Amino acid sequence: MILKSFETKKINININKIVLFYGQNEGYKEEEVLKILLVNKDKNLARYEEKQILDNSEIFYNDILSKSLFEKEKIIIINRATDKIVNIITDLLEKDISDISIIINSNNLEKKSKLRSLFEKNKKLICVPFYPDSQDILTKLTYNFFKENNIAISQENINLIVNRCNGDRGALKNELNKIQFFVKNKKKLSTENLLKLTNLIENYSISELVDNYLAKNQKKIVSILNENNFSNEDCIIITRTLLNKLKRLIKLSKDFNENKSLDKTILNAKPPIFWKDKEIVKQQINNWSPNQINKAIVNVNEIELQIKKNHTNPVNIISNFILDRSSFNLNSGF
Repeated sequence: MILKSFETKKINININKIVLFYGQNEGYKEEEVLKILLVNKDKNLARYEEKQILDNSEIFYNDILSKSLFEKEKIIIINRATDKIVNIITDLLEKDISDISIIINSNNLEKKSKLRSLFEKNKKLICVPFYPDSQDILTKLTYNFFKENNIAISQENINLIVNRCNGDRGALKNELNKIQFFVKNKKKLSTENLLKLTNLIENYSISELVDNYLAKNQKKIVSILNENNFSNEDCIIITRTLLNKLKRLIKLSKDFNENKSLDKTILNAKPPIFWKDKEIVKQQINNWSPNQINKAIVNVNEIELQIKKNHTNPVNIISNFILDRSSFNLNSGF
C-alpha cells in the first residue's frame, strides 16, 4: 500500500509491522523516522545495514526473533536497503513478528524494483516515497528558521542556502546548524561567510568515517554510517579523502618499518599530526602494511569509477565497500 509523504501520521507501527521509506530526500525520511521513534520510545531500537543482514542472515534472525520475558518490543531500522533484501522481508512476513516493527530505509527505487513492488502490492505493507523538496518548501523552512532565531538575513542569501541543498531538507538542516553555531559566536553573517560555511571540502563526519575505517574501528564505522545521511556528492568526497589519507599513511608505514617506533614516526611526520589525532593514526599504522595500502589505493580508485558511472546508488556502493573490508558481528552493539 502506498502513502504520500504527508500521510505518515496514518502509520501505526504496532499495526503496520513493516514499513518502507524510499527516495533521495534523506532529511525528510529522517524526520519521519524520528517522529515514529518518539511516539514509541518505550521500545528497544536496533539499526542494521542491509549488507550486515545479507552476510549474517542466521544471526540476524536469531537476534530479532529471540524473545525474553524481560525484553521490550523492538523496532528494527534497516538502512540502505535494495532489492537484495526482498527474500528476507518475504520470509519475515510468514513468521511471527508481533513484537517487532521494521522500518526499511532505501534510496531511490525505480518502478521495476522488486522491493518497491512488494510493498506497493501487499496490503499488509506500507511504502512511502520521499521525493526532493521543492525550492518553495525549503525556502519556507529556511525563512522560519531565521525568523525563530531572530537572525537578520537577505532573501538573496536565503536563496543561496537553499540552492546548495539539492532538494534535501537534511542537507538544509546541516547547513542551518552550522549557521546557528556561527552566529552564536556573535559573528556577522555575510554572504562571504555563508559561502565558506556551506561549501566545506571535507566535513567532520566524512573525515571521522575515513579515520575509523583506516583504524578498523568496526562499531564506530557502523555508528557513523547510521547517524549520517551522506549525499551522492559526499561519496566522491569520501573516496578523495580516503585516497589522501592512504597516501599519507603509506609514508608513515614505511617510516615505521624503518625506525620501529610509533612515537618517533608520529613525531617526525610531515605535515605534523595534531595531538588529538595521534592515537587513531597509531592504530592505522599498526593495521596497514605498505603493500596493503597500495592495494587499497587501487581499490579506492576503482570504486570512485563505479560511483561516477552509477548515479542511482553511489551511497550504497561506498557503504558496501567500507563494510566489506571489515568483519562485522551483528551482536556487537548496534
